[in-house]
Amino acid sequence: MEHWPKDHLPSPGSPAGDDAWCMDLALALAARGQGTVDPNPMVGAVVVRDGRIAGLGWHVRPGEPHAEVHALRAAGDLAQGATLYVNLEPCAHHGRTPPCTDAIIAAGIRRVVAAIEDPNPQVRGQGFAQLRAAGIEVTVGVRAQEARRLNEVFLKYAATGRPFVLLKAGVSLDGRIATRNGASRWITGPEARAAVHRLRAAYPAIMVGSGTALADDPELTARTEPPAARQPLRVVVDSRARLPVTARMLRAPGRTLVAVTRAAPGARRRALEQAGAEVVTLPDREGHVDLEALLEELGRRGISGVLLEGGSTLNGAMLQLGLVDKVMFFIAPVLIGGREAPGAIGGAGAASLADAPRLVDVAWAAYGADLCVTGYLPGSGAPGAAPAAGNHA
Repeated sequence: MEHWPKDHLPSPGSPAGDDAWCMDLALALAARGQGTVDPNPMVGAVVVRDGRIAGLGWHVRPGEPHAEVHALRAAGDLAQGATLYVNLEPCAHHGRTPPCTDAIIAAGIRRVVAAIEDPNPQVRGQGFAQLRAAGIEVTVGVRAQEARRLNEVFLKYAATGRPFVLLKAGVSLDGRIATRNGASRWITGPEARAAVHRLRAAYPAIMVGSGTALADDPELTARTEPPAARQPLRVVVDSRARLPVTARMLRAPGRTLVAVTRAAPGARRRALEQAGAEVVTLPDREGHVDLEALLEELGRRGISGVLLEGGSTLNGAMLQLGLVDKVMFFIAPVLIGGREAPGAIGGAGAASLADAPRLVDVAWAAYGADLCVTGYLPGSGAPGAAPAAGNHA
């Protein structure tokens, strides 16, 4: 996908490469829907005829035509006898839009190359079966790993009904997220902070604990260039509704949801609602918001992914309950030290190294002077190992 930055794509009529090259282009097109299509998946499509690109398309937002339809419309009559590349099995059912298989057959496509099958019961191979029944050659599995990775948020949500959770932290070289006095701006450099804002723009929700909200008074907005298409839902885990009505996030663009328990004073709840927050009362677990119940609630609201910027206590609780799918640590070359300086992960922690979860599918990247380490929690269903799930509706 790195071959095609957002400001440059091959033009119609340009020479096309092999199947892998064309699927990479479809994946790059799909990525253009990041931050606008959820809870749907990101899907891109490429029509190729006689070795040249005839049409390109991607899914822009729910309810609008799917990637395949956009690409076929762009190709026009050149779709007759052409090959269609798409990173997810074309839908074969009526949702908010008609089946893509009908459009593909009507356009006269000769061959369809897809990255992954759709196990959604409404599709699950039925799209491929309809295409084959119409005499269209179907190839599945090209760039499957990359396709699952691109849609990892959607795949988890479609399979479980719960959001995919990415734990993000900016830490010093010795693992601290603040000094002993609570100062944390800025541990990481501008390149890492810009990357975090892009993450915020990509995820439908950001979650923090009340301690972080009180200590930092963050806006929790996505500040990107160009401006983000939408602001993520801000979720504050705040058992007793301690968030002040003067909090900056309540004045920032976007919505704020405060998750409380029945122990939260009624006057505090009403004050937060009057200040613009939505207050949701959830069951408690040992005096704190039941985090599993919170994720279930977010899932019911169509929130497919959560960027966890929780602070030590919330991070530790989410990990202890096995609710984190992926971690991303931005590590700055600075030493903070001190017994009272908080680390990224609170709670009891692992009793032995054998009990400590060791990340899988680990990757490293540099952002200025900072190092970013990314990996998946064991058993979380890393997209390279887990089957795909769902399709666009």
